[in-house]
Amino acid sequence: MSHLSNFKALLEKAGKDAAIISDKTNQRYLSDFDFDDGLVLVTKGQSYLITDFRYAEAARAECSSELTVMIPEGGQLLCVAGLLSDNACKTVATEEQALSCAEYERYCNALKDFTLSGGASAILTELRLIKDERELDTIAHAQSITDAAFSHILGVLHPDMTEIEVALELEFFMRRNGAEDIAFPTIAVSGTNSARPHGVPRRCRLERGFLTMDFGAKADGYCSDMTRTVFLGRAGEEEKRLYHTVLSAQTAALDALCEGASCREMDRIARDIIDGAGYKGMFGHSLGHGVGMFIHENPRLSFAAKPDSVLKRGHVVTVEPGIYDAGKYGCRIEDMVAIGTDGSVRNFTKSPKELIELF
Repeated sequence: MSHLSNFKALLEKAGKDAAIISDKTNQRYLSDFDFDDGLVLVTKGQSYLITDFRYAEAARAECSSELTVMIPEGGQLLCVAGLLSDNACKTVATEEQALSCAEYERYCNALKDFTLSGGASAILTELRLIKDERELDTIAHAQSITDAAFSHILGVLHPDMTEIEVALELEFFMRRNGAEDIAFPTIAVSGTNSARPHGVPRRCRLERGFLTMDFGAKADGYCSDMTRTVFLGRAGEEEKRLYHTVLSAQTAALDALCEGASCREMDRIARDIIDGAGYKGMFGHSLGHGVGMFIHENPRLSFAAKPDSVLKRGHVVTVEPGIYDAGKYGCRIEDMVAIGTDGSVRNFTKSPKELIELF
């Protein structure tokens, strides 16, 4: 079944006649069309992509055949009201996680003859959790671009580069080699800045010490996510110990990852190794998160995960332990892994993880 068919089935199960989808990424998930201005309207009868003249030709050529492309003469919500009536709809779900209060009020005013509520975001979040083979292959392609970018950056890094320049070089390479966009703002932080898990690249020359690069490509709507940490200069014994502790924590978690594994237990496996090595309190984030069309999705490999949260077929998650010594340095290593539709474990990330010393 298609994403749209699955969504319609869950919408009916939730007792809703229709849903208005306004989030750009969710619109693409349901329609296979990437656009910036319009709505996707799903009803118990027909479904529609509502946009304007700027996207009309492309929409008719690229949009899923399950949707009818509409170019309203009046406002988009006036068009929605007419289509809801045409399909005998009364109860309408909206995206509770995407709409602002002002937008929801505008919906209520324009669609006062219908009963509006949230619920669409929750349904879509549940659907996006499980990836099919086509989605897994698309994510693998996005990660292959990311792996190639890491190989490229190792060959061009030099001491006079700035953190900003490293980030831009990674981004330019990914765009030149098949990415439609970057998956998220690239992190390239060195020396003391590497102690900040989501540090912002600076316009200063690279510092000696750890250089952490967290980056990903977006291809055909799907994201990849990878982190590699290298050492600029020659690492001392403590720096080597820290790096190999992170690597040991990640390796142990990857070895334990399988269908049915507890999301909370996955985090504990890595955390116990880091805490036991004397770095307790320096691994402040969770072990990982889901990845798909959104860079952060469910499930979460976290100490805060629900006890019954387990990995299932079609889940894609990151495994990214780290140690951060505030004001000093930090290190993170991240792979992106899936539970395949046959239950096998598939690590999309191919880049090396041994400690690399440069310059």
